Amino acid sequence: MTIDGPDELEKLKEIGAICRDVLHAMGAAVKPGITPRELDELGGRMLTERGAKSAPMLAYNFPGYTCISVGTAIAHGIPGDEPLKEGELVNIDVSAERDGFFGDTGASFPVGKVASELLQLLEATKAAQRKAMFAARAGQPLNAIGKAVEKEARKYGYNIIEGLNGHGVGGWIHEEPTVSNIYHPSDRQKLKEGQVMTIEPFLATRSRTYVEDMDGWTLRLANGGFGAQFEHTFVVTKGAPIVLTA
Repeated sequence: MTIDGPDELEKLKEIGAICRDVLHAMGAAVKPGITPRELDELGGRMLTERGAKSAPMLAYNFPGYTCISVGTAIAHGIPGDEPLKEGELVNIDVSAERDGFFGDTGASFPVGKVASELLQLLEATKAAQRKAMFAARAGQPLNAIGKAVEKEARKYGYNIIEGLNGHGVGGWIHEEPTVSNIYHPSDRQKLKEGQVMTIEPFLATRSRTYVEDMDGWTLRLANGGFGAQFEHTFVVTKGAPIVLTA
């Protein structure tokens, strides 16, 4: 969506803050031994307390309040009962609706003590998200986002998972435009002031593509290795973005 006045911006800030707070609380609870289902139930309780609804449940009848992806799962993981293990990564994606407005955020977290290589993957992915988000200015080409993500991925020697993208958001959970993490020179779209969107790089150590599990939801790194994702919802301006989920 493109915001139309301060009232819409305020509503987006409200749902963005809810998504942020839920993600932070779930991330703080990540530790060896806790199950994704327990984390998801925490998120679900918090959403209900704040008068919000799970976007994946609302829009797609997803079997969880949030998406929790563990190990080689990179996105859309169903919260299950397998306890988290020391040394692995877990991704949590929180999207929600209140008063007809949607927010979306996500982050990857270390479970206990992890290898330094995984900490670097987390930092590189977070940096790619931030730099791409600040490159997204009104009047600039949409593909400036993919260019910024690619630059950061190359800097650290990571792959970008093809086909996993950011997107427009606000009036629904997934809207146009598709926000690629890969630079496409032929894309002539321009960013507009007031556009609401997400940027969410998916970087990985070994894989460039994903496969879908038999559950019909979980997306897994096709060639294994480790992956990470960070995501924010923001409003495009002529200057710095208005980050709604930070």
